[in-house]
Amino acid sequence: MDQIDVSTKEVKSPWGTQNVTAPPCSLADVMSEQLAKQLHEDLASFSSCSDVGLDLVDVPQDSDTSSDLMLAQMLQMEFDREFDTQLRREEKKFNGQSKVSISFENYRMVHPFEDSDSSEDEVDWQDTRHDPYRLAKPTITPKKGFTGKGKNITTKHDEDVCGRKNTARMENFAPEVHVGDGISMDLKLSNHVYNALKRHCQTEQRRGARLHEKKEHSTAEQAVDSRTRLLMYKMVNAGILENINGCISTGKESVVFHADGGSFEEIIVPKECVLKVFKTTLNEFKNRDKYIKDDYRFKDRFSKLNPRKIIRLWAEKEMHNLARMKKAGIPCPEVVVLKKHILVMSFIGQDQVPAPKLKEAMLSCEDMKKAYYQVVQMMQQLYKECNLIHADLSEYNMLWHDGQVWLIDVSQSVEPTHPHGLEFLFRDCRNVATFFQKAGVAEALSVYELFNTVSGLQISCDNEADFLAQIEALEKMNEDHVQKRSKKAFTNFCDDGPPLLNDDDD
Repeated sequence: MDQIDVSTKEVKSPWGTQNVTAPPCSLADVMSEQLAKQLHEDLASFSSCSDVGLDLVDVPQDSDTSSDLMLAQMLQMEFDREFDTQLRREEKKFNGQSKVSISFENYRMVHPFEDSDSSEDEVDWQDTRHDPYRLAKPTITPKKGFTGKGKNITTKHDEDVCGRKNTARMENFAPEVHVGDGISMDLKLSNHVYNALKRHCQTEQRRGARLHEKKEHSTAEQAVDSRTRLLMYKMVNAGILENINGCISTGKESVVFHADGGSFEEIIVPKECVLKVFKTTLNEFKNRDKYIKDDYRFKDRFSKLNPRKIIRLWAEKEMHNLARMKKAGIPCPEVVVLKKHILVMSFIGQDQVPAPKLKEAMLSCEDMKKAYYQVVQMMQQLYKECNLIHADLSEYNMLWHDGQVWLIDVSQSVEPTHPHGLEFLFRDCRNVATFFQKAGVAEALSVYELFNTVSGLQISCDNEADFLAQIEALEKMNEDHVQKRSKKAFTNFCDDGPPLLNDDDD
């Protein structure tokens, strides 16, 4: 009995289909209007989805979908269209409202004309590879050098062919050269005209590069190029200066800025300072070399070919000259630090207001007379104690502050043994005597008397030409003595100067 029951049992396979029996329902439920409406909506939504899918893949109704290859092609086409749609959205988002647009056409899987649709994403599409309005460039002559046969042969030297080729080559000019649309006008340029235009464009490019480099690496206008600004920032970051306020004076050789002093460990920085930035161009002051190349202190280091080295020597020379003057007790700015072509000094003035020049100062007769005697005394001290000649002394290089005269701008000062030192002294005496005589100082000496008083020489001559001739004779006598003189005699003056900030940056 048990064996019969086992054999009669039905064996179920795990891969077999399950017989799902529908749950019983009543006739009232089947005839319900609500159920009928719901079934109708479900059927409508299913048919709409199937219609969209068929429209996208464009599959004919009589196609055989039982083939795996056909199904794979349909799926790949659907995937490509979705990819192109997404790529078109990315392109539109990337370009935005820009006048210059970037096309992702090369990345599309389906050609735009094969995918013509009425959607908004394809309205602004333009196939730039097949622009019907773009004129074709001139045809290229084959390697054999000619085209055609017989009487219709055309060589590469044909005038029209060369003219069109030259017009097409103009597109390779620099972007700033406006060549126009010569191809559409069928413009024919001869070789002579094309070569002239090419040389002109190359010349303009080199000229623009030189102007740009000169503007970036020179300090002609406000003496602040990129390197100078970097040096200023380093001074502020190092704590030497608190801040830089602005320009207070400009001259032929330098520009002066006012700054607030900071706190530095090794240097005592005054409350108010000035930054004298020497210009790195020699356009406005081209005769600097005669003040340096004959000065034995800087003769070996002079280089006429490098303007930046000349400017550094110029700034260093003023630093050493001010150190000599300060040691002799002559009123002058006190040097704080020197960094390349930037000289930091004490400020002569108060509350960011510089002291007036002697030319601009409104002085009474007594103050003018007092100023004259001070100037004569300082010229004597400068010549005898400091062994210097100002070489550019005038009412523009003297300031009036706290009831006394201050000397500034001594970068061009030389020693009396300079080949032109006595000529510079005579020029200084003429400027000083002329100014104070015009100012109404009755005690003002003449040019010759002032020269003899300052130099200690006894040159007796009333004629300027003869006076200058005797000065030149003395200079020639001193020239041989200067060449034999040792430089070590004045090393103590150079060692007493303020510190120089070393910087490896050139």
